[in-house]
Amino acid sequence: MGTATGPGFDTDTLRRGIESQDAQTLLSLYADDAELRVIDRNTQPSHPMVMHGREQISEMLNDVFSRDMTHKLEQCVVQGDHVAYTEACEYPDGTKVLASSMMSLRDGKIIDQTLMQEWDDET
Repeated sequence: MGTATGPGFDTDTLRRGIESQDAQTLLSLYADDAELRVIDRNTQPSHPMVMHGREQISEMLNDVFSRDMTHKLEQCVVQGDHVAYTEACEYPDGTKVLASSMMSLRDGKIIDQTLMQEWDDET
């Protein structure tokens, strides 16, 4: 007799949400009690920006997607209840941002995400 598996993670929805800058589509991948930590030059590892729940995550996604920039999902790996992906972004002036995320899943939904991002220095 086979074992039952939970729902899988929808990488097509991840790509569609990121590349079309659709916060609601991307938000559909998060569990209600998800936690998202952002680490970058402003919110370093000992003091990351932490969002709890879909409402706070939604506010951050809406802010990011309101900016004039492009987003591209470059790589995505799903293994069991873990997902890792890289996202490349670019502003119209050519400034680039690279983000890398590691996520844990429960029932195919994101429950924990750590996002590390770095962008070009202003010259």
